[in-house]
Amino acid sequence: MFKWFKPSDAGEGPARMHRELREMLAHGRHTFDAAANAFLGGADPEVVRKDIWDTDAKINELERSIRREVLVHGSVHGSSQLPVCLVLMSIVKDAERIGDYSKNLFEVAVVSPKRRGDEYFDDLVAFRTRISTAIEEASSIYASQDEDAARAFLTESGTMAKEFDRHVARLLGDEPGTDQPAPTVLCYRYYKRIVSHLSNIITSLVMPVDQLDYLDEK
Repeated sequence: MFKWFKPSDAGEGPARMHRELREMLAHGRHTFDAAANAFLGGADPEVVRKDIWDTDAKINELERSIRREVLVHGSVHGSSQLPVCLVLMSIVKDAERIGDYSKNLFEVAVVSPKRRGDEYFDDLVAFRTRISTAIEEASSIYASQDEDAARAFLTESGTMAKEFDRHVARLLGDEPGTDQPAPTVLCYRYYKRIVSHLSNIITSLVMPVDQLDYLDEK
């Protein structure tokens, strides 16, 4: 799908899109780390608020830049590049959503940060590390166009998504009248959405255009 996208054998336009998409993911990892640390008590939310919003603004500007370049590329190269242009329009939105869900997690941190000793605290910390690493892995896999690594990534991300679902089902099934851990449920849901958007990006390496975002559907 993206052979033309490699900077070694493409013009400046595709090469710039290649760099900017990876920049989006790097910024997304930064916003996620800051937001998750705020939620898990490792950072004062007010200290990192401006950094998160400023970084998310950079993500949004990079998304707009890629979209403009996609339009130029499609105009110059015609219908032969339509599938690639459609895929890029889709996956840059996935990259942008990582910043949005990180902001959502930050907003939960402002009103209800987690505390050490909570039943789910260690699990959420472990997943924070796995997701942060996964964002970098997704960027590297996308750069290398390694289909085997892409399939392994999708298997791992699917496993994480199922774990998040199990936790949410358990939490929502707590006895009525008990202390409802809404912040924990939201955190698991935002974790899942971020992982799902990473998976959507990686599906572009192994799936046709019409199957993007549908890898987990039977």
